[in-house]
Amino acid sequence: MKNVSSGSRNVVQPARDEIDDAILRELQADGRLANADLARRIGLSQAATHARVRRLERDGVIVGYVALVDRELAGFDLLCFVNVALRAHRHEDIERFRAAVIAMPEVLEVHHVTGEHDYVLRVALHNRRDLERFLVDRLSLLAGIARIQTSLVLREVKRTTAIPIGAQPPTPADAEGAAR
Repeated sequence: MKNVSSGSRNVVQPARDEIDDAILRELQADGRLANADLARRIGLSQAATHARVRRLERDGVIVGYVALVDRELAGFDLLCFVNVALRAHRHEDIERFRAAVIAMPEVLEVHHVTGEHDYVLRVALHNRRDLERFLVDRLSLLAGIARIQTSLVLREVKRTTAIPIGAQPPTPADAEGAAR
């Protein structure tokens, strides 16, 4: 196990090997994969595969399994990124803001960031009227907000939930080839 600092908390990274990484890649591609199929794909016995998956779950590397829903087919036509700057950065103001936006179901993600804004929210809404209600009747009423800037997503070019386990960062030569 390896101690790694992750923002405001210390994270203990459990030791993983290439087989664990293969399990993680396969389960990210298909979380409903049966243990027998997973074992066949990675070249281990079913019992060994099951034990490794359970260890990855116990160690917190695998945090859960979900169904990914098509946002637009579910009726959420509008995806936005909402940048929020807070007036003050007192602990109680920050915690109050975080608790409020976490409780808003249309807020899919909340990121505390550096730069001109303090937070970036990824928000899914049905339409522009819902966006107006969200911004005017909910978000702007929260105490301590100095500024809100909203960007509407025109098209999702890439969307994935998969962490690039075992992938190597591209080299400058790779980037040149991709640009051609």
